[in-house]
Amino acid sequence: QVQLVESGGGLVQPGGSLRLSCVASGSISSRNAMGWFRQAPGKQRELVAVATWDGNANVTDSVKGRFTISRDNAKNTVYLQMNSLKPEDTAVYYCIFREYPTNRFQWGQGTQVTVSS
Repeated sequence: QVQLVESGGGLVQPGGSLRLSCVASGSISSRNAMGWFRQAPGKQRELVAVATWDGNANVTDSVKGRFTISRDNAKNTVYLQMNSLKPEDTAVYYCIFREYPTNRFQWGQGTQVTVSS
């Protein structure tokens, strides 16, 4: 069983910054990918960013140049640094974990990010 604990969401003004964190615990392999999805009201859940244990990292085009994903493998933690936030970034952000080669997958409980003046 994998447990994911997210933190760092909140209310921020346009142009502001937030950093999300997600810690994975339980019986997990070091070979894994961790990342973030988000879901805005009335929209489908979309992949925002993902980082693998071996150093690969990608962010979706809509947040490139503003969001950065990083991870601390020793702490089983992934971070999402969000800068220059826009109202359209408002969503519930979900941490995800995928283990290799088993493909075991887990969602976090979600953390609300609201960008509003």
